[in-house]
Amino acid sequence: MYTKNELSKLTAIIVDDEFHGRENLKLLIENYCPEIEILSCADSVNAASQLVKTNKPDVVFLDIEMPVLDGFDFVDEFDNPNFLIVFVSAHEEFGIKAVKSGAIDYILKPINIKELKQCVKKLLHVINKQNRNEPVQDSDKLILPDTYGFNVFALDDVIRLEADGCYTIVVIKNEKKKIISRTLKEFEETLPKEKFFRIHKSHLINLNYIKDYSNIDGYYVKMIDGTKLEISRRKVAEFIQKIKSFMKAI
Repeated sequence: MYTKNELSKLTAIIVDDEFHGRENLKLLIENYCPEIEILSCADSVNAASQLVKTNKPDVVFLDIEMPVLDGFDFVDEFDNPNFLIVFVSAHEEFGIKAVKSGAIDYILKPINIKELKQCVKKLLHVINKQNRNEPVQDSDKLILPDTYGFNVFALDDVIRLEADGCYTIVVIKNEKKKIISRTLKEFEETLPKEKFFRIHKSHLINLNYIKDYSNIDGYYVKMIDGTKLEISRRKVAEFIQKIKSFMKAI
């Protein structure tokens, strides 16, 4: 479906059980996102699955809550989808599950035009990276649950993560620490490995925020937030190599 040339236009289908939801998104895309060509719309998961097979779109804009089968059921039908998924929902509580399912973006209703245009820009970026066989980071955001929903942070603002039993303390630039009910291992598996490195069983750091490194009386890094963190002895060689590669990359 994709060529090696840079794409400037993508094809898409819209899946939403509500007529108004389908037509509103279609109208917004036609008026504000000329990079997207809407091939068709579907009002159910079964209809959407058939449209994907017939039309082979680049992108599926997918509602979550639908009768009988929902948006996540649709995702589960495809082991290795050759299209990108953008969830479009009025329910913000599904944000974390959407990211885990492999969605490229998550747009809340009522749809903000600026967010929609940013989403389209991201879609083009991801597909063109795929065309160049470059590694693709699914998202440049970190979604963390909150008491009444979730918060979205830029990955580049995450300084470090610290294990605390079955919880993880997330330290974010210019923000209060967040205590999240997820293990550090779960974060390690999802965060981009070119930026984040686990130096110790308790510490996962953003390489951009290392202030200095010392091997006096052990092995340590000091982060820009002033925290001094131990590097596990068995991780030292890998850490040094990682830093060398990271410095070349930037």
